[in-house]
Amino acid sequence: MYPALTLDAPSRPGAVTIDTPVVLAPMAGITNAAYRELCLEQGAGLYVCEMITSRALVYKDRRTHAMLAFSPAERIRSVQLYGVEPSMVADATTILCEKYGVNHVDLNFGCPVPKVTRKGGGGVLPWKRDRLAAILEVVVRAADAYGVPVTMKTRVGIDDAHMTYLDAGRIAQDSGCAAIALHARTVAEGYSGQASWDHIARLVEHVDIPVLGNGDIWEAADALAMMSQTGAAGVVVGRGCLGRPWLFRDLADAFAGRATQTLPTLGEVARMVRRHGELLSVIMGEKHGLTDLRKHMAWYFKGFPVGGELRHALAMVSSFDELDPLLAQLEADAPFPVAELGRPRGRQGSPRGKVAMPQGWLDDTSGADLDLSEAELETSGG
Repeated sequence: MYPALTLDAPSRPGAVTIDTPVVLAPMAGITNAAYRELCLEQGAGLYVCEMITSRALVYKDRRTHAMLAFSPAERIRSVQLYGVEPSMVADATTILCEKYGVNHVDLNFGCPVPKVTRKGGGGVLPWKRDRLAAILEVVVRAADAYGVPVTMKTRVGIDDAHMTYLDAGRIAQDSGCAAIALHARTVAEGYSGQASWDHIARLVEHVDIPVLGNGDIWEAADALAMMSQTGAAGVVVGRGCLGRPWLFRDLADAFAGRATQTLPTLGEVARMVRRHGELLSVIMGEKHGLTDLRKHMAWYFKGFPVGGELRHALAMVSSFDELDPLLAQLEADAPFPVAELGRPRGRQGSPRGKVAMPQGWLDDTSGADLDLSEAELETSGG
């Protein structure tokens, strides 16, 4: 048994309690209300909305506000914000708390996407310690007016020669953050190679606030191993649940001391796909919801005996009239492909030779007065 994860706001200790210390990482185009509800049906944890760009929220971008839909089943409304300008992120936080009744705000300082890092955002921003502190301090203050805790997510550093996570942890703690999540890779590594969990353990020793570990959690056993090796207070799961929402069932059981592993048959996966489509159609309508489901098909059926023609047809559906006959063609009794257990899912890629950054970015570590511009955020959340 592992203890619940408690997130404190400065004026409200115990503001949020997560019985199972597992967090669904926000993933652009993936963790909408439908997918969060699907995962929530499988097990306990904290399920974070798709990432929201602060500037777009403040300037009332229609698409951005539409992303802030929540299922009635979501007891804790959690949103991750991205931004580089302190007052803009603080204003966005106020909107989230006041208009949308958000219970938890997470700040993204870990995105490795070049169009974000070249503008000084995402995973390279923590190099500018003063800028990081300025953002965290005003956001914590804005959220605390509503008793809402703030956390942050970051990476180990820009590259092996420019590590940032220990300073970021200290700044997060001093600013009043409730916790810090660490993806145990550098920006330069992206999603390649193997996450270095030793850095998570070092951060746990370095700060007094809870540390959440992220990186290479493909099965429930990986989460337990990370907790044991690092002393982390919880785990963040991204790519590992793509096409496998039942992973949260295994995680809930594992953290409760029950050693189980869900191995659904192809027929059971088909029913999960159908349920996913139903939830998407509620928030998007049938045509747009089933079109959105297409991107999940390869993940759901990875390793199963599904022919190329049928796979292609599943990836082109736009209605239940198209989906249901295709699902009926699947070999319902086909067993789960156990060879897929523990294998990476989602994007991986290769390490970047050079991280895109504003000119002269590494010259100093201040940056409180920088004039930065905001880019759209994309990340797989793994």
